[in-house]
Amino acid sequence: MKPLKISDLREKSVEDLEQMLNQAHADLFTVRRDLVFRRTTDLAGRKTRRHDIARIKTIITEKQKGAKA
Repeated sequence: MKPLKISDLREKSVEDLEQMLNQAHADLFTVRRDLVFRRTTDLAGRKTRRHDIARIKTIITEKQKGAKA
């Protein structure tokens, strides 16, 4: 899985980003579950998803603070 690009995320609305965030959390849960049950050994995928979640949260915060200022 490729990491998300910041420039692509900045073009999206907050609602779209929140939907992406929910989907990313669901994907992360699935990867964690698969690791526990040894269905996969893809540790890099887990790390990428965690970083994507952080990127999405950062952009949401920037947009919310930008709207208030």
